Amino acid sequence: MISKLLPLSALLAGVALLLMGSGLLGTLLAVRGGLEGFDERTLGLVMSGYFAGFFLGTFAAPPLIRRIGHVRAFAFYIGVCAIAVLLHPLWVNPFAWFGLRLVTGAALVGLYTVIESWLNAQPEREHRSRVFAVYMAVNLAALAAGQLLLGLGVDRGFALFSLVAILICAAALPVTLTRLAQPSFPPTPRLGLARLYRTAPAAAASAGLSGVAMGAFWGLGPTYAGQIGLGRDGIAYFMVATILGGALLQWPLGRWSDRVDRRIGLLLACAAAAGLALLALPAAGWGHWAVYATFFAYGGLAFAIYPLAVAHMLDTLPGDDLLAGCSSLLLVHGIGAAIGPALAGALMSRHGAAALPAFFAAVLGLLVLYLASRLVFHRRARLNPAPFHPMLRTTPGALGLLPETQSNPTRKENH
Repeated sequence: MISKLLPLSALLAGVALLLMGSGLLGTLLAVRGGLEGFDERTLGLVMSGYFAGFFLGTFAAPPLIRRIGHVRAFAFYIGVCAIAVLLHPLWVNPFAWFGLRLVTGAALVGLYTVIESWLNAQPEREHRSRVFAVYMAVNLAALAAGQLLLGLGVDRGFALFSLVAILICAAALPVTLTRLAQPSFPPTPRLGLARLYRTAPAAAASAGLSGVAMGAFWGLGPTYAGQIGLGRDGIAYFMVATILGGALLQWPLGRWSDRVDRRIGLLLACAAAAGLALLALPAAGWGHWAVYATFFAYGGLAFAIYPLAVAHMLDTLPGDDLLAGCSSLLLVHGIGAAIGPALAGALMSRHGAAALPAFFAAVLGLLVLYLASRLVFHRRARLNPAPFHPMLRTTPGALGLLPETQSNPTRKENH
């Protein structure tokens, strides 16, 4: 397996540097925005810009990559992303920051699309799931490492923005030097959202509502941590604890869900995450380690909801529709992620820091009620059982690495 990964090491190194920079940027903007006097409503809207850009970029990136090739597209998006990052401290205005977040989101999804389509073209079928697992592990580790760079200091200067730009530019070095052949870039199929909901309603609802909750976490988690009394280092540790929980606890929960009705796994994960969010309401009076432990567990459960939704959909759809279904499910999750920070920011502006865990509890509690109704009134067999794959929200290119999404005539058709 190591020999199979060595040719991909340049791509993995590039994505690690890229995610370290982008992970630091999200947390930095939340903290710096507070220092600049942005209220929670404004910060929520600013942070929504990133997810809106990510959503729009999924449509814009493929035509550009087909037209100019992977290496040129990667260099183009690196330049756009670095310029947008460096404009933040020069143009401190919420409207400008919203526009820059929009551009950054679109550029980053272009970069991820290049890397993931390249990864998708390389490994043989029997190695695809392992490559996907390594790629997701690199994603989570780089995101966590990026948070720790916040400890270098946040002020009204350029230093950390420059560091983010350096990391993003450095990501281009291993990728543009790679000797891997540029892959073809086939069209990305999509399953109609109405058909997706008819075929896998629990998966569609889980993807959308988990997107709302996760978008609010990524956008406003650092703001929440600062408001409950965690300092600069504490904010970084808070984000790291939640990310590590998401990395370490997804797998056992997902493996257990392989043996039961997947909707039960979704319901229990949502119910436990909502309970932990309610438990965190008085967190302002807690010690730091109690906060970290609570959100470590919350992250482990909340991060698992989207991959559980993907696994449930893989259990349900016929083979020819799997990649299209994954792409549409990702679209639903992205729409939710764009809405979440704006809604949560408005609530925090009015009710304070405790509104964020209350928002998590309300969104996930609503999902619990929906899943419970599906379990009670709609019995469902797993027509095409598929294993759980730990993952983060990504692009359709990475989902193409899953062996289940490859053409497989042995899967049942369940039209």
